[in-house]
Amino acid sequence: MDLSYPIGRFDFKQVVEPARYPALIEEIAAAPGLFRAAVHGLDPAQLDTPYRPGGWTVRQVVHHLPDSHMNGYSRFRLALTEEQPTIKPYDEAGWAELADARSGPVDVSLELLTALHARWVALVESLTPEQWTRAYRHPDMGQVGLGTALALYAWHGRHHVAHVTRLRERSGWRS
Repeated sequence: MDLSYPIGRFDFKQVVEPARYPALIEEIAAAPGLFRAAVHGLDPAQLDTPYRPGGWTVRQVVHHLPDSHMNGYSRFRLALTEEQPTIKPYDEAGWAELADARSGPVDVSLELLTALHARWVALVESLTPEQWTRAYRHPDMGQVGLGTALALYAWHGRHHVAHVTRLRERSGWRS
């Protein structure tokens, strides 16, 4: 089993058909609850356990998800209000090493994720077919359409939930 990619890597070349949008939106809506359930009952020592050798701690993963998804939500809004904006990537590993991510209480980030996803779902549920054709430009990946971005962030939530749930299974931690 690949501990880094427990559900596999995201395929940026996949075609994301509009018929998939409702299910992907539902995944975005469900992600905060699934993530909260994945970390429920973990004590501080468990939260500070890396999900894999050399990987982030569970606490860092909890803080990473809203960090990443705030960027994703902003990218959607930029794509909807600007013509193929070039987005600014961020140093995920650097952010994970900041004090708030290394030692901050996870409840703050779980609440942030819940509120953020509520806004994000409201936004994407309101999009017209024409708006779904919009895109942003990533400096390393090129053009990313909003359908692909939706699939990416739905995958990203499942990816990190799996990091925590698989660690719990391997470690015998009960919820």
